[in-house]
Amino acid sequence: MSDTLLVKQFVFINKCMVSAISLSSYYEKFLATGEVKCIDDEIPFEIPKGWEWCRLKHMCSMQAGKNISASEIYDKKSVLHPYRCVGGNGLRGFTNTFNAEGHFAIIGRQGALCGCLNIESGKFYATEHAVVVNGFGIIPSLFIYYFFTALNLNQYATATAQPGLAVSNIVEVFIPLPPLPEQLRIVSKIEKLLPLVKTYEQAQNGLNELNASLNEQLRKSILQEAIQGKLVPQCSDEGTAQELLEQIKLEKQKLIKDGKLKKSALTDSVIFKGDDNKYFEKVGKTEQDITDEIPFEIPDDWKWCRIGSVLNIWSARRVHERDWRSSGIPFYRAREIGKMADWGHVDNDLFIEQSLYDEFSKSGVPQIGDLMMTAVGTLGKTYVVETNNPFYYKDGSVLCIGNPFRLNPYYLKLFFESSAFANQYLSESDGTTVATLTMVRLNRYLIPVPPLKEQTRIVEKIKTVTSIMSR
Repeated sequence: MSDTLLVKQFVFINKCMVSAISLSSYYEKFLATGEVKCIDDEIPFEIPKGWEWCRLKHMCSMQAGKNISASEIYDKKSVLHPYRCVGGNGLRGFTNTFNAEGHFAIIGRQGALCGCLNIESGKFYATEHAVVVNGFGIIPSLFIYYFFTALNLNQYATATAQPGLAVSNIVEVFIPLPPLPEQLRIVSKIEKLLPLVKTYEQAQNGLNELNASLNEQLRKSILQEAIQGKLVPQCSDEGTAQELLEQIKLEKQKLIKDGKLKKSALTDSVIFKGDDNKYFEKVGKTEQDITDEIPFEIPDDWKWCRIGSVLNIWSARRVHERDWRSSGIPFYRAREIGKMADWGHVDNDLFIEQSLYDEFSKSGVPQIGDLMMTAVGTLGKTYVVETNNPFYYKDGSVLCIGNPFRLNPYYLKLFFESSAFANQYLSESDGTTVATLTMVRLNRYLIPVPPLKEQTRIVEKIKTVTSIMSR
């Protein structure tokens, strides 16, 4: 029966049977017409002696099941409903009738289940979403199952909103067919190897998770080393953070004189280490011991500062949902800023009109070197503004960290991504929810400030280490 089936419409002959000139070409002969056609372009690889190339339709038939009303399908098996009802993804329930009997591979034929493979045996009902593959009682169903698994059926799905299995295309595919005893040996070998493959896969997944975890832990450790002054050596000829803060103070005085900064900006806190190795903060004429707030020691030429002493924190004006547009000036919420912090770009679908942006920009917009920080959701994700391309952002969800005194923005980003920063806002959570970042909170958090040139060296070192880790 098998031989008759395989040559019912055509046979294959190797050219060596009719000519000794070439030993590598394949031909397909249609018995009905006698036509012989070279099929070298359709043969992907050589097969062992004793195997044959044939079209799939001559190894098996593929037939979709029949529609059945949902009211005829029951969740539990019973005397009245003993038969399994099989859909595109296996068991749907039980019913009182069957339309297939035997041992078959089942293929899902529509939608998300297109190409899904299962094995079914006995008497069962195949729905219209299931294709029953019949090896004519000769080709083992498990061989068919594993063959279709290797075939990658999704490549034969129709490219529509509701993908469907193009059975008429699949049955014309050329397949390598081994002798029946070898089919059985192949199935037996696969059955023995699959548990090993699964064990290896689980081990590999565990290793991947471990590597990812180790990479993340290593990254956090490197960031911690960086902001503690342990990643790069200190250089005395690069000046000190104290000198940097004095320069910032002079710039503030100039901005106040030009009317661009309020006088209150000069009443910043000054944090210093006393002779008793305790840390004190001086605000105006008041000094306070803040040793308990200092998380770790830093090099002598670094300084602890309140963030508000060296950066300007501000938020946006209110943009109402009615102001959202499908084109115009990009409008970013926390989710967009988070993606930009991770990837440097975002596919945005929210905008505001140019006229509204022009009005709001009078109150200030982010500049190159400023940082945008998520204040809700995943807190502290930080994006460095690198271009003059205009955008606006959602008040309350995103904070702008103005950097008018030109600290290295990438060092600032490193700090904002560190546990030293996260621990400050996490300490203000109530145990169930994490506090929202506000301008007031962010202004009072502490930051370790290195000399400006050392900030740059830290950033370059992090880039080098990150590049090595990603290899």
